Amino acid sequence: MSALYPLKFKTIYKDKIWGGQKIKTYLHKDFGSLPNCGETWEISGVKSDVSVVANGELEGESLADLLEKYKDQLVGKKVYDHFGNIFPLLIKFIDANDDLSIQVHPNDELAKKRHNSFGKTEMWYVIEADKGSTLITGFNQPVTEQIYLDKFNNGHLMDILNRENVTAGDVFFLPAGRVHTIGKGLLIAEIQQTSDITYRIYDFDRVDDNGNKRELHTEEALAAIDYHFYPEYKTKYQPEKNKDVHLVTCPYFTTNIMDFTESTSKDYSGLDSFVIHVCVAGDYVIEADGKQYPVKMGECILLPKTINSVELKTTNGFKILESYIE
Repeated sequence: MSALYPLKFKTIYKDKIWGGQKIKTYLHKDFGSLPNCGETWEISGVKSDVSVVANGELEGESLADLLEKYKDQLVGKKVYDHFGNIFPLLIKFIDANDDLSIQVHPNDELAKKRHNSFGKTEMWYVIEADKGSTLITGFNQPVTEQIYLDKFNNGHLMDILNRENVTAGDVFFLPAGRVHTIGKGLLIAEIQQTSDITYRIYDFDRVDDNGNKRELHTEEALAAIDYHFYPEYKTKYQPEKNKDVHLVTCPYFTTNIMDFTESTSKDYSGLDSFVIHVCVAGDYVIEADGKQYPVKMGECILLPKTINSVELKTTNGFKILESYIE
């Protein structure tokens, strides 16, 4: 078997009814003849859209094939023992040129029972935000299923949803069950469980090119929603230069932000997991085992478990989201 090395993957582009042009104009990723691009899937083990290696000796091999072949060498023993031949994280960039539908994702238990799938806990990092952009996460008051249904059926659902003003650098953690939507004008990096199950609650009565409204999942959503009210929905963190800053820890992923103006090194030898870098600003070169791997804004790279240490060399500085499973 070939030795594992830092892996880049071919971007999967998705046009969406709400998608825009920022994937091209801001992240400089060419989505070709698509009319817009709402999402890119950068690293995916979802069966319908499995990522394919774009660099080095393993170019052209799928992430699923690599996992079957390399097992815990790729992802770590604890991760492989738990997830087997399913890569556990899905990494996306999302460009909302219009509001996404109001939606909710099931937790592991419900997703397993209904879809034989993982649930979907996720986090958002706001890369860029138009002035006045907002998003919805959770409720703005305590509600019950009955209160929710009454508001929904009477056309007043928006009255009980929590709307947040958003600027670049904001972070939101969205456990499965939290009602949410990304608002118009936001470019976001999303880190989530490997799942493509979404229950669409409300879609602002939009129609597609054929005049059809998108399907809603009103009944399915009821058992999935977390009806609790929480005093804080935005993740609080203190940005710092040239230091790893912790953002999120949950059973499915841990994410830190690294905002560096200088080169640095990372020791991953004590971590029983793969590591993913999502570059949201600047550029750098990863040096591993004597070889160099350039990474720029809008790119992601997967560091297999077998890589114990790397040098991150930069002249212009970089900002990356660093994710792994603890």
